[in-house]
Amino acid sequence: MQKRSLSIAGHRTSIALEPEFWAVLEQMAAQSGQSLAGLVKSVDETRHTTNLSSALRLAALAWLQERIPATD
Repeated sequence: MQKRSLSIAGHRTSIALEPEFWAVLEQMAAQSGQSLAGLVKSVDETRHTTNLSSALRLAALAWLQERIPATD
């Protein structure tokens, strides 16, 4: 686990994720032209789970799944 501290919506928060998830989130942020904190803020504002770390993992998974070609 890798813990990072970010400012989101004017308050500091710490998030612990596996390094692989941080790498995907950094790719997502770069591709969308956002900072990592900006990406985390957008996930935070639209999440459907109470846990931000879980929401970030799900966002990373969804982003990766969109990039996998259909095998039907």
